[in-house]
This record gives sequence, structure tokens and C-alpha cells, in this order.
Amino acid sequence: MYYEFKPYVRVADRIRAAQRETEKLRKKGQKVSPIVITGKKIATTFWGTAWCEHLERYSDFSNRLPRGRTYVRNGSVVDLQIAEGVVTAKVSGSSMYKVKISIAHLPSDRWRILRHECVGAIDSLVELLQGRFSKGVMERLCHPIAGLFPAPSEIRMDCSCPDWAGMCKHVAATLYGVGARLDNEPALLFKLRGVDETELIASATAGPSVGAKAKPRKADKTLASQDLSALFGIEMADGVDVDASAEKAVDSSVAAKAKARRAAKKKPKQPATKTVRPIATVQARAAMLSLQGEYLGVLRGLEKADRVACRDIARKVSVKAAVAFAKTRLNVAPTVRARKRRK
Repeated sequence: MYYEFKPYVRVADRIRAAQRETEKLRKKGQKVSPIVITGKKIATTFWGTAWCEHLERYSDFSNRLPRGRTYVRNGSVVDLQIAEGVVTAKVSGSSMYKVKISIAHLPSDRWRILRHECVGAIDSLVELLQGRFSKGVMERLCHPIAGLFPAPSEIRMDCSCPDWAGMCKHVAATLYGVGARLDNEPALLFKLRGVDETELIASATAGPSVGAKAKPRKADKTLASQDLSALFGIEMADGVDVDASAEKAVDSSVAAKAKARRAAKKKPKQPATKTVRPIATVQARAAMLSLQGEYLGVLRGLEKADRVACRDIARKVSVKAAVAFAKTRLNVAPTVRARKRRK
């Protein structure tokens, strides 16, 4: 029978099969990139650890991830390739299975918001790839809904094994393998989501960023009299105190501004004129009220956990993004409930 499961294969036999398959592919001239875990942790750097923690955050994956961790630790992921929007792998089990995981590109609106909110916080590409930035930027990039990592609804999984579940242990091992690969090549995460990581650096001088404090300005250097003479081509009289002259000029400027403010207070106030809102403003307000009504409508149909996440997006990102997330969860929820009933 096609859907009949094959006999159990011991871990040692799987490791030997994986090594034989690796040698076979290399002899054929194919580029092979196996996942090799040397320590107790699958990932040790910022981006690899953040990827694994993001996967474990979702209850949809909780019952399959432990087997995937075992598979990736014992070297069953023979080959793993990451391209734009897709991850392909060969995983050794009862047989050699082919895994394909398609991940949607990061929406342009979400990427634009991330760029805007991280402006000025990342000084170089090295700091970005090493995860050396402020806590505010870290929380923004790793946000489970509006961050850089994909949500379950943005992931499509396919494996050649007979397991009918959406995520089998081979797919789970591949996803953990991505986290291990990001330890050595963190730029692959941006390639996978279809965005250019240098755009976070290119606009670093555009303004203040999330969680970043404004740097104090350095005190202006005082020019000596000979410097002023050389700069403006004039001769300064001997015994002139430049600092005292500058202080006197500042005091006179402050006094002039105070006098101007007192004169402005004495002027009679003009009667307030009634402003008429333009048609564009009225239409924008109507659109905003319509969007808020739609947001309250979809919020009632969500489960408790999704409702909390939706409110969080509306508060931190925008109401429009929250409505889009709620519609996505409402479309996914019936499928998840039907899957739980089959189990």
C-alpha cells in the first residue's frame, strides 16, 4: 500500500545512510551542504536562535518540532539549500526524502515600516548580521506578527514521505536546519524573505530610531583671535577678549528676543475664524471610521490568543495591518480546527 509506513530505522543506520548519500551526491559533482550540529544547542548566534524561538512560539508546530530537533541533531539533514522564497533539503529517514518549504516574500508595507522604525539604529552591515543593536530594534525585528520572520500562514510545506500531516518530522528537521545555517550565513534570512538587508543601513542617517537615544552634541570649539583674523582677513586689536565679546553678543540677542515676545503679547488677538474642512479631509475621516468599524468586526471572530496579537499590531503598527492579520487568521482557523478533529 502506498501510504503504509516503512519499518523503523535505527539512528546509527540513518547516519550511515546520510553519509553514503552525501558521498554519492559529491561524486556526481553536486554542491552538498549538510547540517552538522556540534554542541548541545542547534543555534548559538542571534539570528539562528531567534529563528528557532520563533518556530517554537506557534502551537500549530508544537507536536512535531521535538522529532525534528532529534533528526537535525543526529545529522539526518543530508543537504539544505536556501534560495529566495524557498528552502529545499534531503533528509534521511526510513528512506531518503525530499523536502520543499515555500515561504512568502515579506510584504512591502511591512518591510517599509521596519526600515522606517529601525532608521539610525544600525551603524554597519556587520552589526546587523551579528545582531548587535538596541533592545527596541531587536524586539521590532523579531516581532511574531509584524517582524521579519514568517508566520505559519506564510509557510507552505511539502515532503515526499507518506506522513499525511502538514508538518512531518523531516520538515521540522529542515526548519531547524535553517536556524543552524543562519549561524554561519545570517544574510540568507533576508534572501529567503526577498528583501535587501543593506536598505536598513542605507537610511541610517535619516532620523531617530526605535529605542535609540539622541547623541549629545559636542560643544562648539572657540576660535582664538588669530584664527578669526586668518579666517575673515581682518586684523584684531591687541587685548581683545574674544570669549567676552561672544558672551556679550549672546546676551544682547537673548534680550532682543525677550523684547520681541513682550511686544507680541501686547498686540490684540485677532478673532478666530471658522475653518471649513476640505472635502479630502472629510473623505479621509470617513475612510478611517470605516476601517475602525471593520477592525472591531473582525476582532469579534478571533480566538483569544489571536485577538491579543491583533490588538498588539493595531497599537504598534497600524489598524490596517491588524485587519489584514485578522482576516488571515480567520481563513486559517477553520483548517486548523478541522485538522485537530481528524487527530
